[in-house]
This record gives sequence, structure tokens and C-alpha cells, in this order.
Amino acid sequence: MNKMKKTMRWTVIIFALLFVVSQFIRPAKTNPTIDESRALQNQVVLPAEVESVLRRACYDCHSNDTRWPWYSHVAPVSWFVTDHVNHGRRHLNFSDWASYSRQDKALKIYLIGETVRLEAMPLSTYTILHRDARLSSTERQLLKDWARAEGERQRAQGQTAYLIKLAE
Repeated sequence: MNKMKKTMRWTVIIFALLFVVSQFIRPAKTNPTIDESRALQNQVVLPAEVESVLRRACYDCHSNDTRWPWYSHVAPVSWFVTDHVNHGRRHLNFSDWASYSRQDKALKIYLIGETVRLEAMPLSTYTILHRDARLSSTERQLLKDWARAEGERQRAQGQTAYLIKLAE
């Protein structure tokens, strides 16, 4: 038993040291400056209730306006959170909507509706800690309806390519 206690003690000491050392490996958590003229709300028709839902449930990972919670400063969780935010921004960044081509904008609007319909977003790993980001069925319907209406508005104005028609 004495040898087991000694092994256990050293195991705990090693893990504690690894935890302390890991705190010095800090990924960059950034919130780049937002040029409001390039943001989604200034590029599309975005009703206030839709914007409110997007800000609450999507903007932490899909904008430059991320709220970094306390646990995003503690390794190794900070590594995962930062990676998720960077990944989310690469795929869809509401803060830099103007950077997308017309075709990309149309596809992203369509995919917003689809990922909400399929309940693929927001991620369940996110909503576990961010209960306010969970979408009710009414909010899901609101986002789906907005995505469809915005897609139709863009098509009517000739702003989208054939891509969105193929996706429907």
C-alpha cells in the first residue's frame, strides 16, 4: 500500500505541475476591430428580432465581438475555445460580411437557414455552458424564415448567382 500511495502522490504532483506549466501556453484571443459598415446588419435586411437572436446565439463564435468567458483563460480549455472561435470566424464572420462575394453571401444565408433547421448550430458543446444561446423552436423558425426571405430578396434584386437555386 505504501508504494501505491507514493505513486499516487507523484502522479498528482506531476499533473499539478503540468497544469501550472500549461497556463503559460496562451493562445491569442482576439477581437479584431469592427468596421460597422462591413457588418451583416449593414449589408442585408436584418430585422431587430433576428439580429438579437444571432447576437445571443451566434456572435461569440461567428463575429469579432466575442465575449471571452473566464474559462477561456484557463488551459487547456482556453486552447479549445480559441480554436473553436477561430474556426467559426473562418467559416462565417458576421462582422466582415462585406468581404464575401455575392455568391458566398447567398450560400452563407442559405446555410444559416439549413444549419438552424438541422439543429447543427449552435453547437451543443457551446449551449451546455451558454444556456442563453439555446434556440427555441420559435427562434429557429424565425431564423429559417429570415434566411429564406433574405435569399429571395437578393435573388429578386439580381444579387445572387444560380448557386442558391441549385441548393433549394
